[in-house]
Parts: sequence; C-alpha cells; structure tokens
Amino acid sequence: MKYFNILIKPASSKCNLHCKYCFYYDVVSHRNIKDYGIMSDDTMKKIIDRVFDYFDEETTITFSFQGGEPTVAGISYFEKFIEYVNSRRKEYHIINYAIQTNGYLIDKKWAKLFKDNNFLVGVSLDGFKENHDSVRVDNNLKGTFDRVFKSLELLKKYKVDLNILTVLTNQLSKKAEELFEFYLKNDLKVIQLIPCLEDFDSESQYSLKPENFYKFYDKLFPLWFEKLKKGEYISFNYFDNLITLFMGKMPFQCGSLGFCAMQFVTEASGNVYPCDFYCLDQYCVGNFEKDSITDLLKSDRLKMFLKEEKRMCSLCKSCKFKGICNGQCKRMNQAYFNEDYCALYKFMSKYEEELAYIAQFYQNN
Repeated sequence: MKYFNILIKPASSKCNLHCKYCFYYDVVSHRNIKDYGIMSDDTMKKIIDRVFDYFDEETTITFSFQGGEPTVAGISYFEKFIEYVNSRRKEYHIINYAIQTNGYLIDKKWAKLFKDNNFLVGVSLDGFKENHDSVRVDNNLKGTFDRVFKSLELLKKYKVDLNILTVLTNQLSKKAEELFEFYLKNDLKVIQLIPCLEDFDSESQYSLKPENFYKFYDKLFPLWFEKLKKGEYISFNYFDNLITLFMGKMPFQCGSLGFCAMQFVTEASGNVYPCDFYCLDQYCVGNFEKDSITDLLKSDRLKMFLKEEKRMCSLCKSCKFKGICNGQCKRMNQAYFNEDYCALYKFMSKYEEELAYIAQFYQNN
C-alpha cells in the first residue's frame, strides 16, 4: 500500500480573519503575487487528474485543505472536488479528506459535508477565550472565540472527526495549567500545539522563545502524564511524536526526524511548493497545469530545497538525542534552540525515563 498526501490552498492567502501572528501572511508578503484568488474548476480537475494518473494502483490518498482560510472558496468548490474525485477513483483507492479551518463560516451545511465525506477537521482555537480573542480577531479587530466555539459545538453535534490546533505564543506559553484545564473542561482530546514563529525578516512579540518552550512543556507534561497513568489519553502532537521516536518508529509530524520531504503544497494557481513554510517564488517546483508528479519530483528546485543546510545548535554535536532529533524542522527549530541552549535536550533529559516507559508500554500492548 502506498500513501500520498497533498495540501491544497483553494482560496490562496484569502482569509476572513486578521490573526496577529499569521505565518502565511508573512510568507506571501515575500512573493511577487500575494494572492492567486479562488482556484478555478479547471485547475482543481487538473490537480486531481495528476494524482490519479500517477497513483494507478492501490494507494491511500489524502486531500488536505488549508489557507489562508479554505472555506472562503465556498462549499460548492468542495462539493465539486469530491464529485470529481469520485469520478476518477478506482475501487483500490482509499480516499481521505482533511481541512484546517478557523471555523468562522461553519454552519449545518458545512458540518453535513464534513460528516458525509469523513473529513478530519482541524479547528484553529487558541485555548480559552481571553487568549484566543487577544490574537485571533476578525477584520474589525474583534475577538472570534464565541463564534468559533459555536462552530466547534456544531461539528461535535454532527459527530465530525475533530482536532484542535493551538498556536503556542510566548504569551500563552506562560499559562500551561490554564490551557490544559480548558481542554479538559471542554472534552478536547486531540491537540496540535504549533509554536509561533518569527517572521522571515523581523522579530515578533508573539514568537515562541526556546526557554519558554521548555517552561511550557515542563509544566504540561506532569499534568498530561497524571491523566495517562489513570488511563486517560489526551493526544498532544509533541508528546505523540516524541513517544513514537522513542519507539524507534516514524513520527507523524513532518520535520521531526530532522530532514525535509516533499509535501506537495499546492496554491490556487496550481503552483506547487515543497513545504507550507516555503511557498515562495524561489521554491516553486512547478505547476500542475503543465507538470506531472514525476516532473515535480525531478525538479532542480526540489533537490535544492532538500539539500539546503539548516541551522543547528552548538550542543548538537555531543547530544545523546541527536539520532532521534537531528535538529528538527529547519523552519520551526528556532522555537526549540538557539546557539547555546536547547529546549528539546533539556526536556528529553528531564523526562527520558517517563518517555521510555510510555514507549515500552505501547510497544508491549
């Protein structure tokens, strides 16, 4: 069985919110064309054709949607997308759908579409109301928590497969206990915590510093571990990936092994990039309108991207965890270490015994 995941931006950088730390707003500000508009039906069909032309055998194919805000493309875009996929798929194809959304436009029609087509829906919710409303605001700079939380409750009502994406800012990193209690209180059990990053060429008051990364997880881990010992598993992506690495298996999160892989991030124009963090002109590896997947994989720009050197910490050379870390993702590692301090090393050193115990438990069971 082969596996293929493609990340599609049907509304390019368009968004109905104005989040104060938006990484994609920074990315597109470094491109010649910041917004490619809404993806045309022809481009949509060409992307799907390219995928099924290449994978004419037993394959699990995941179509993921992100933005900007993908729901801005309209529900009809997704209805047509699914209809065309169904016209091209064969009986040996397993099709999955996923979407990352700010939740602002979700209504009963969206919830039904997601449920009927088995979407995994990631809702961007930055924890409790006070924090969420301080950074995730609409175009009038008003907080969006109440509306997003209402959408979340609607998705739960429709029994949609859900997870929560929370951006871990420098400010939120100081409130680990409050954040954990919020997740528990609202029965949110699958959490992606993504560190807020510096812009490409400027500092941000929200970007997570390595010292605060460590302090946050040093407070979160004991709370999480106590629940685990009582048989209650709450999925945090950082812990999940660490445990998988301690088991000697392939982690779920791109970059966790310290090297890049082609992610097929596709803009509304059909342009393809190797990584969501690098949807920049100099990294565009081709366009689905003219290039097959084979062509894209042979791209010189892809080879250049994969071979690029990345920043490492001076402690890496003698680190006992280097084999399961290798400096992590070259874009996200700014939140993990600086020249002479590594939050990952400090965390794994302190909790190595517990992590190894959990890994062994899951291997045996």
